[in-house]
Amino acid sequence: MTHLTRIKAHFRESIHVKESSFEALSPLINQAGVILARCLKNGHKILSCGNGGSAADAQHFSSELLNRFERERPPLAAIALTTDSSTLTSIGNDYEFKAIFAKQILALAQSGDCLLVISTSGQSENIVEAIKAAHKQNVQVIALSGKEGGQLAKSLNENDIELRVPSNITARIQETHLLLIHCLCDLIDHYLFDQTQIKDTLSYEANM
Repeated sequence: MTHLTRIKAHFRESIHVKESSFEALSPLINQAGVILARCLKNGHKILSCGNGGSAADAQHFSSELLNRFERERPPLAAIALTTDSSTLTSIGNDYEFKAIFAKQILALAQSGDCLLVISTSGQSENIVEAIKAAHKQNVQVIALSGKEGGQLAKSLNENDIELRVPSNITARIQETHLLLIHCLCDLIDHYLFDQTQIKDTLSYEANM
């Protein structure tokens, strides 16, 4: 296989996974967008977390809300739980690594907030513990996952939403997670700031 053939294969695989995700997840993506927009509209905040590349995605999502996505609008309340190195290392050192997000959630999250968790495998213990902590705080969870969903999927309740990318390849899952994040950012802006959609949004919420 030549280098150009390998590159083409990556592009084709990525396109295929994104198309499959669209077919499988579109209604759930829309539902997640409404939930997150409603959270912000009601004066609450969105927390986000993940590990490695997923930590970068959590921070990406938070920055798009706090600063701006593709339109000028007020800053939106979002906190990435992956950025405070002193907090992360103190919790990891004094307790255990699986508690690094959960303890922050127990301290910062309030009823009505939302938590966005990101894991390509669904097997990260600290993400599972984060979900448990969110439920204790009456916080709804939106989960970006992949593969078979792992322990993450088993930890969600009936009010949570899992956007599971239909792939077993970590790189393809991560690429699609970024697209899902951009979709959610766009939907949040659309639902909050596009006046022509307010009635449709409220109608959708009433039927949830």
